Amino acid sequence: MDLTKTQPICVAGEWRLGGGDRYATLYPATGEPAAWLNAASLADVEEAIQGADRAFRTSGWAQRKPHERASVLYNVATLIRKRSEELAQLQRLDNGKPISETRALVASAAGTFQFFAAACETLEETLTPMRGDNLTMSVYEPMGVVAAITPWNSPIASEAQKMAPALAAGNAVVVKPAEVTPLLALELARICEEAGVPRGLISVLPGKGSVIGDAITQHPLVRRVSFTGGTTTGKHIAHIAADKMMPVSLELGGKSPTMVFEDADIDHAVAGVLYGIFSSSGESCIAGSRLFVAQVIYDVFMERLAAGAAALRVGDPASERTQMGPLITARHREGIESYVALGLEEGGRLRTGGLRPQGEAFDKGFFYTPTIIEDVRNDMRICQEEIFGPVLVAMPFDNEQDLVDQANDSVYALAAGIWTRDYKKAWRIGRAVQAGNVWINTYKQFSISTPFGGWRDSGLGREKGRLGILQYMEQKAMYWGLNEQPLPWMN
Repeated sequence: MDLTKTQPICVAGEWRLGGGDRYATLYPATGEPAAWLNAASLADVEEAIQGADRAFRTSGWAQRKPHERASVLYNVATLIRKRSEELAQLQRLDNGKPISETRALVASAAGTFQFFAAACETLEETLTPMRGDNLTMSVYEPMGVVAAITPWNSPIASEAQKMAPALAAGNAVVVKPAEVTPLLALELARICEEAGVPRGLISVLPGKGSVIGDAITQHPLVRRVSFTGGTTTGKHIAHIAADKMMPVSLELGGKSPTMVFEDADIDHAVAGVLYGIFSSSGESCIAGSRLFVAQVIYDVFMERLAAGAAALRVGDPASERTQMGPLITARHREGIESYVALGLEEGGRLRTGGLRPQGEAFDKGFFYTPTIIEDVRNDMRICQEEIFGPVLVAMPFDNEQDLVDQANDSVYALAAGIWTRDYKKAWRIGRAVQAGNVWINTYKQFSISTPFGGWRDSGLGREKGRLGILQYMEQKAMYWGLNEQPLPWMN
């Protein structure tokens, strides 16, 4: 990708300049343009969806045998790995994540395509038990045109988690990447075409979600939407989907509790809590942003935690040593600063952080220090509302039932962390806490083989897992009559 030129977008397999306004994506570490491109226009949306529907009906992709589609997806995984360093560096420019993180995300994307290739060629349809003179079975068909609306915090991994199962199922895919991070979606579309995905099956339409995302979601030819992003937008999509009677997958916000018991391995817990909230600069839906620590170890634990947070290396995302890069935009940083100010107004006490790092290396970028706020109550706004940044609120607890009640006292229910040596306690708390994902003596670890999603305002549906491919298929019952005599109704 030549970033000195205005980047083309992909409209039903045609690479051209978008019909919308020209804009720059910014490198968050410097605030300077990383790339220029034209956003998609509404005409581009219409052409992309019509072209996707045409390609779905005429390319033969949906009719290929599963192992034939799988071979193409294996090719995609191979090409991602061949270009892994180039893609990792491009994602660093796209959203400012440290290079160590972007390498892991690229590797995850390759693994996702490999996994769903295997899921595709091994997916079994079902011969159901006979209940009469009929051979009965359940089979699956692709939907047609599906939409993938992806966030800015982990572009290539999020796009792979939607594109791979959708393509494996035989669909055409229209991708709407976040406006500020379109580069990896465009490169992934190129890789898919090179790997053998038929031309026209993939479109990538950058632009404002309120314009381009809405137009895609409302289009009558779009049969399913998979969305990762904010809860407010997710609810808006759900309303549109209800009017269309269209299924959706919504992976939304979180305010995830992490619980440290007095018998926890302190070294592991400190490292895990720091990683859970401050990796990715806290810009993660599953960030462990609410911390509950047993009263008897609270002071000792918080002293070590605060020292660890203050020692984290914030800086240049290109450096191998950097642990925390910049935030995505200046506006997002201002939003985080307003939440910190609110927390202090509500009565919280700043334990560490709460400011922009100083020095020439930080002057132009959107950096913020790891921040811990204590002396808060779980009903405060700073403990209830998603901040989506490197801000941790910490509270002591001395009663297990009260802990569970507080952990569950949230509109969100995406993730939770438990730190204890007692396996019975871990099981008890793990079952009692309301969350789609629970980590025990670890945090923020993922497997493409394990379904992922949330409850309540954290979303609907699940991604990943061997059966994740079925999210992009319609189930069909088939009956084969075996009766020797005509149906008796006429008699």
